[in-house]
Amino acid sequence: MCHAGETDKGAQDRRWNPTSSLEALVDADLDTLATALYVRIDNLLKASPKHVPWRPAVGIGPELSDAEAVTLAVLQALLGYISEARWLRFGRTALRHLFPYPPKQPGYNKRLRRLPGTLTWLIGALARDTGL
Repeated sequence: MCHAGETDKGAQDRRWNPTSSLEALVDADLDTLATALYVRIDNLLKASPKHVPWRPAVGIGPELSDAEAVTLAVLQALLGYISEARWLRFGRTALRHLFPYPPKQPGYNKRLRRLPGTLTWLIGALARDTGL
């Protein structure tokens, strides 16, 4: 208990800070959106393997799955990042815990150029999922 003229440092340390709470809420919402998008995209790709680009059975597989690459592309569009370089810099810091192998710009661009049919089909499927 505090006496007159004294301050309770513990209570001051636990004050609600709207900036940090808002930041945490935005991060949590972005994580939720990214996770939900990834799960939906991954399920769609598994249900329709004809829309997935062919890969040889042997050899080194990509560190970033097609579902992860498409999820990053959809998030880039939803968040309004026009520049791939800026998006990937943001993604490396804000989404690193969700995407452990963030691509570099040339690799990201190359992967997306190989997925135009898949992207078109998935965006249509995602659009049908929403009421917007």
